Amino acid sequence: MSAIPFYQVDAFSNQAFKGNPAAVCVLDSWLDDGLLQQIAAENNLSETAFIVPIATGYEIRWFTPTTEVELCGHATLAAAYVIFNCLAYPSMVVHFKTRYRGDLRVLREDDGLTLDFPSCPATSCPTPPILKQALGIEPQEVLFADDYLVVLANEDQVKQVHINKPLLMQLEGRGVIISARGEQADIVSRFFAPKYGIDEDPVTGSAHCTLTPYWCARLGKNTLVAQQLSARTGSIRCTLSPDNRVLLHGQAVLIIEGKLYYEQPLPLPNAS
Repeated sequence: MSAIPFYQVDAFSNQAFKGNPAAVCVLDSWLDDGLLQQIAAENNLSETAFIVPIATGYEIRWFTPTTEVELCGHATLAAAYVIFNCLAYPSMVVHFKTRYRGDLRVLREDDGLTLDFPSCPATSCPTPPILKQALGIEPQEVLFADDYLVVLANEDQVKQVHINKPLLMQLEGRGVIISARGEQADIVSRFFAPKYGIDEDPVTGSAHCTLTPYWCARLGKNTLVAQQLSARTGSIRCTLSPDNRVLLHGQAVLIIEGKLYYEQPLPLPNAS
């Protein structure tokens, strides 16, 4: 039986049981993809981050309970929190190598952690009829990048949306962001990705790679305070940098630390 150092972290919050919980598994080397997916399904959180140390920092991959994803903000924040606070990483910056989105970095600061992520601007598109049916509301504007970005009239509309999950699962792309101007924060949002096993994500860092360039342009600001209006809630300070990258600043709280035990699958017997 093998054991993996395991941590569960609530990301984009300074309180336990708020923000977005992510699992972080620290590996010596990569395991079989099928086993990684089984571990993520067992954890049953919106994301499990797997990290492997390399000369320049760490390699990182992210899995939902059903599939691998190309980019995840809150699980990267959780992984960086573990590296800095549990693994005694000596630097103030940790570099992550990814399979699909290039190199990322996370900066340790006095009041939290800052993710340096690629911007993912959305472009205007026609509103798919099925999208309007799935949300049950008339959008002000619809755009598309990795996800649909649906702009609504106000914060109350964002709060009141109840999704039709089977309809959302028929849409192209990863998921659907709904967003509006905020009452206390600059902007508010919610995020749905039922195709990826996430009916509603509590706080979605990667969605803010799309939200930040859109709202910075619309509001004439370079920095925004963003709040995600899930049941758990969470806050992100979002900055569009001069080199058109997105800086996502947040806090995190360690909830669980331990070992995850598993057995390597036995080889199949040779056919006689």
